[in-house]
Amino acid sequence: MNEQMRRWEMGAFGRAALALETVAVPRPAAGEVLVKVAAVSLNYRDLLIIANGIGGPLTFPFTPASDLAGTVVEVGAGVTRFATGERVISTFFPGWLDGLPTGDSASLPYRALGGAYPGVLAEYVALPADWLARAPASLDDDAASTLPCAGLTAWTGLVARGGLKAGETVLVEGTGGVALFGLQIAKSHGARVIVVSGSADKRERARALGADLLIAREEGDWVAAVRAATGGYGADHILALAGGATLGRAVEIAAIGGRIAQIGVIEGFEATLPLGPLMLKQLTVNGIGVGHRRSLEELVRAVDAIGLAPVIDARYPLEALPRALDHLERGAFGKIVVTLGPA
Repeated sequence: MNEQMRRWEMGAFGRAALALETVAVPRPAAGEVLVKVAAVSLNYRDLLIIANGIGGPLTFPFTPASDLAGTVVEVGAGVTRFATGERVISTFFPGWLDGLPTGDSASLPYRALGGAYPGVLAEYVALPADWLARAPASLDDDAASTLPCAGLTAWTGLVARGGLKAGETVLVEGTGGVALFGLQIAKSHGARVIVVSGSADKRERARALGADLLIAREEGDWVAAVRAATGGYGADHILALAGGATLGRAVEIAAIGGRIAQIGVIEGFEATLPLGPLMLKQLTVNGIGVGHRRSLEELVRAVDAIGLAPVIDARYPLEALPRALDHLERGAFGKIVVTLGPA
């Protein structure tokens, strides 16, 4: 094995502080495995972490990103969960295996890879075996790398927490990674899917993936358009991916007894909701913080069973991370993946 590797590091906040460094390949300690990284999927959250850390404590030099797919090339003492040669994906929240995350009303449970823990934009990473799950057999590494955050977030919002049923109506805001996973997961469960997007081109691409109704966000009152398209019914499930004031629109468009999965913060971390519709329609608002390892493993099994194919808008080599981040900032149709090559 080459004892040197490349890894993206930043010595301060801001894109200008990112540098591709050559460092020693780590060795796995007891309970850890060494993974040769094949692909890293980027998330909007990575832009925020690089910009300002989102208020979290980062230790510099810091390596961004949380979502990898790769192959175990060495195991540390006591590891029985994986063997050399097995394909794995990361878990977004290390150590959150099942149930509710730990924390209290003042201490938010937000200790994720590429944040509180160093990230994975490197040719090799050494991680505790419990922080990984087996990759789906039906996906290559590029596609598998999209599951730990975007795929699991949609799965948690619609299935694990949402209890999605066949015949229900799902509304998806936008056409980013979580949105398109939501579209595909909903269709695989027999749901009707509405996509709200400000891009005509992206609406047509969503139609090709199976969207039943396409609503132009930029043309007038899209809440009224959704109501008209559903005969006033609204949506049983809403993936609220914009955050900010848009969460109030989700309350307006929700059907009686509907469920809102609050996920995104692109339009801000603060929201004002119309309380009358929230109460009288008996709505449930689920705050979705990605999900635990058991749900990720359930998603992996579902992906293999239904043949779900994640949508990748573009792939960039490791050295082209700045261009990948530019693309992510402009807005992607699906996911942006940084590729490092197979083991």
